[in-house]
Amino acid sequence: FLVRVALTHLWPSPQRPDLVQSLSEEEAMTENEKRDLETTLPPEEERYYLSTSGKRRKKYRKNGKLTEGYYLQELGQLQEELVKLQYWIKETGLKVAILFEGRDAAGKGGVIKRITERTSPRVIRVVALGIPTEREKTQWYFERWSTHLPAAGEMVLFDRSWYTRAITEHVMGFCTEKEYREFLRSCPQFERMLIRSGIILLKYWFSVSDEEQERRFRQRATDPKRRWKLSPMDLESWNRWLDYSKAKDRMMEYTDIKHSPWYVVPSDDKKRARLNCISHILSQIPYEDILPPPIELPCREYQTGYIRPPFDEQTFVPDIY
Repeated sequence: FLVRVALTHLWPSPQRPDLVQSLSEEEAMTENEKRDLETTLPPEEERYYLSTSGKRRKKYRKNGKLTEGYYLQELGQLQEELVKLQYWIKETGLKVAILFEGRDAAGKGGVIKRITERTSPRVIRVVALGIPTEREKTQWYFERWSTHLPAAGEMVLFDRSWYTRAITEHVMGFCTEKEYREFLRSCPQFERMLIRSGIILLKYWFSVSDEEQERRFRQRATDPKRRWKLSPMDLESWNRWLDYSKAKDRMMEYTDIKHSPWYVVPSDDKKRARLNCISHILSQIPYEDILPPPIELPCREYQTGYIRPPFDEQTFVPDIY
């Protein structure tokens, strides 16, 4: 109920054509936008790709976004490389920590999902911490996060990280000014310590426009399957867009250092953002292909002496479908 009230208060009925759901993206494009799109697309010969069946197909739709077939083929190839990277991390004992930061609905979770989709959770795991407990609030700030850092042979994906203090806690008033300034002063030193200890640290900021964030919020508000992603805190953060922008700029000023720079991922186009981010991760971690060869299953020996219990003595899930 609170979310519905907040949505009504913050967002009156949309009048802009780009927010009218009944209007497709291609129909909403003006002639000037179409001409601009033509100038941003690659040359004609680079607009096609060979599908797995060997057929020549288009990479881009009329609105400039990637076609589903091209996106899925590229994603599949990148996920295969992630599996190779996983084997290399486990074999060589690498320690990798990747931070995913950005505004709400910027696309962080989508990238993390595609990374973990084909990999082992025992090697590549996700850390997404909730609100700190009363005890955690009294700890050294970085202590809460330090316990989740990777050991040898692990890659940890932080779905939000210690940078919560520089953005959400600062803007929403969940930390004092003294705590905020201390974080900006200490964070670069903390990250240098991690790197000196042998951890490969990558930091990504997903940059989404206010129009696209609003569109995604509206989508979440009306879709029962996505509504859990939209909280009163998300709506308040949208209302404080400018404060978040200033906090992000200041965070970058203090923590975008040579040893652990920030990599910005434009994420208005989710599919491009996913492919670009995964491709960049693979380029930042040197690895070799030690993927095991195809495994041939041996013939199983016939065994006797086992009698299965009667079916009526077991409880089965109802066969509904």
